[in-house]
Amino acid sequence: MATHLITGAGSGIGAALARRLAERGEDLWLWARDAGRARELEKHFPGARTLVGDLGEPERLSWALGHQSPPDRIDGLVHCAGVAELGPVGDLTPAVWRATLAANLVAPAELTRLLLPQVRAARGHVVFVNSGAGLRANPEWSAYAASKHGLRALADALRGEEAANGVRVTSVYPGRTATPMQEKIHQQEGKAYDPDRWMTADDVATTVLTALDLPRGAEVTDLTVRPTG
Repeated sequence: MATHLITGAGSGIGAALARRLAERGEDLWLWARDAGRARELEKHFPGARTLVGDLGEPERLSWALGHQSPPDRIDGLVHCAGVAELGPVGDLTPAVWRATLAANLVAPAELTRLLLPQVRAARGHVVFVNSGAGLRANPEWSAYAASKHGLRALADALRGEEAANGVRVTSVYPGRTATPMQEKIHQQEGKAYDPDRWMTADDVATTVLTALDLPRGAEVTDLTVRPTG
């Protein structure tokens, strides 16, 4: 039985992936932003264990993790959590930039750093659920796209650094997916939201599982998945 730690398991892609792994009987550890959220996750995913820390404050993650007991080994560390705030460059404040980069880039980097010994012990796999915005930046997507471009760079550097330790690293770039975040994005864009137009979170979870389930001798470095409609 493999041990997986997932961020962003409260909704969307992270929740779909946690459900699929739970159905397979995997050992689940779910990252929660606070104790209340941890209780919700434990209720929703019976048998799962939680770790608590605010990804919006990555400088405090070391302290938070130091007061908890993470698993001794991690086969799959999957970063699904993220935030999105759209707007023209001329309107985005430093606060928006800081919050976006903190949650989408600095927190995954710091959490990976803190848990890398456990990933190395398992010769495990780090998966960054990125975005199509990590490959191209459209108008009004500057802060989000910058954070996701940075996440791609983080993954590429980590892959080269950890290959000798047997650690695999994959970036997944989903297109538009029917999640609560996508609904919020549509509101920011001033567009009507029709979830039937987009991929399901389960579609993306299947893509992540494809990477995780590859035989030990193979590694998918980048996976792009798009709606077919």
